[in-house]
Formats: sequence, C-alpha cells, structure tokens
Amino acid sequence: MSINITLAQPRGFCAGVVRAIDIVERALEIHGAPVYVFHEIVHNRHVVEGLRQRGAIFVEDMNDVPEGKICIFSAHGVAQTIVKQAHTRQLQAIDATCPLVTKVHNQAKRYHQKGFELIIVGHAGHPEVEGTRGQIEGHVHVLCSVEEVQQLHIIDCDKLAYVTQTTLSVDDTRAVINALREHYPNIQGPDLQDICYATQNRQNAVRELTEQVDLLLVVGARNSSNSNRLRELGSQMGITAHLIEDASDIQSEWLETDPSIGITAGASAPEVLVQGVLQHLRAMGATQVREMNGIEEQTTFKIPMALLNKTEY
Repeated sequence: MSINITLAQPRGFCAGVVRAIDIVERALEIHGAPVYVFHEIVHNRHVVEGLRQRGAIFVEDMNDVPEGKICIFSAHGVAQTIVKQAHTRQLQAIDATCPLVTKVHNQAKRYHQKGFELIIVGHAGHPEVEGTRGQIEGHVHVLCSVEEVQQLHIIDCDKLAYVTQTTLSVDDTRAVINALREHYPNIQGPDLQDICYATQNRQNAVRELTEQVDLLLVVGARNSSNSNRLRELGSQMGITAHLIEDASDIQSEWLETDPSIGITAGASAPEVLVQGVLQHLRAMGATQVREMNGIEEQTTFKIPMALLNKTEY
C-alpha cells in the first residue's frame, strides 16, 4: 500500500472547547467528584467519557442535579429558563458557554429589546440554537435554508433581525443571509465574519486540502455540527469524504485504490484521536505524513475567576 497523508492546519480543539473542558477539570480538582454538567460539555463522546470517569455527571434535566451542588452549563450555552432553574435549586452554577456563543446571545437580546422580530439562522434542536432561542421571550424563527426564507411570515419587515449559529457552513450561511436581505432589504444582522473564527479556519483549511487529496477523513462526533459541515464541504469540493469518530470507523475498502488522504478534525475532537487514526493507517502500510501550512490559532479564553480563586460562585 502506498498512501500519502496530509494533515489539515488548523484542526481539532478550538479555544471555546479548551476552555469548557478546562472548567470541568478545574471544578473537579477544586471540589472533587461529583460535579454535574448540563448537556454534553462538548460534542465528543471520548471527551465526555473521559470526564465521566473522573467524576463528572452529565444530565439533560436540571431536576437530576441535587440541590446545592455544582452544575456546569455546556459550551453550547443554555436558555434563561435553565439559569433560573439553577438559581431556584440553589445550585453553584458555572457557565462554560463559549464566549463567541455568548456574543450571539447578547446580539439576540439587544435586537429583542429594540422590538425586532428575530430569526436564528441555524439547525432547530441543536443545543446552541436552543440556548439562543431561550434568551428571548416570545416567538423566534429558526431556519437554515433558502427555501425556509421564502416561507417566512413576518409581522413588520422594517423591524426584523437575524443572528447565526456559530458552527454553520460559511457558504450555506451566506446563501441564507443573501436570501433574507433580498426578501427583507431592511433586515439587520451581523456580518459573516461573526461566525466562529474556528469554524471559518477549519473550513478554509479543508477547501485547500481537498485540492491535494483524493479522500477526506473528518475526525469528529456524529452530533458535532462543525464536524458534519467539514465532511459536507469535502463532498461539495468533489472528493469522497467520511466522518469518523475514531480509527475503528475506517473501512479497508476506502483504501483499496491507494488514495492520497487528507485528515482534519472538528473543533471538539481531541488530537489524540487524530494520532490514533495515523497509527491505524501506518499499520495498514501508510508511510508518508505531512502537515499542510495553515493558520496557527493563538486565541485563548479565560476560565471564570471563581475557579482561579477557589471562591464561591
């Protein structure tokens, strides 16, 4: 077998994911197990299982958190009703929401306070979208396609605004936003650059990578929005692309033609999984591995001061 492998740069953990995981680890160090986490802290079962083994308990219902205990909100953000529930149950709540998601929350609240009807460009049911929707009292439109734009029924076209899910495809978001602006010329909303920097960087790297390889492997969870977008982007660029959770998902028939392989990882996939994929491919005979030139991300986000000072929340 003669397989050349090219690693995307950047790939894997973003600053928001690093911060969220650090928050859980720091809470465990300071307070000991258990600490409770509302939703998966990030969308990766390997990360979640590792934290669970250390004493994190992941819940989908706030009533499953005993009164007075520590509860960490996931990186995707939560609705205001969840925040109120935590206060009512006297929980020590720690917010691990990615600061870029918090920025979207604040945008949505500002538009609502000004009396604007709000549209969220994103996938209904995704935790991030539900968290953003939950910042607003009253009806919010959620859509992710041009066709859905055409089906909207708006009360006042001059009092309309949108915000976006951070992990969408930039190209898909551009098409939807262009359609919104065409139908509603006075609509207000952020520029495309307000989509998460990590999402953009990883997608740009995949665009470049697909020009150099025959097969794209995206390491990431099935429920990871940004990982799914990377796989879709590879397919849109005209090459075969697969989303894999780890090396065990690789199928030998994918390699029968000795393809050149590009490997990337979603923003919630740890580098150890990428290295496991490389080890697996080397065992199958791959010998040449190189890393493409790309952006070296320097962004970092601080964890809450209470975890640094070991104080109450």
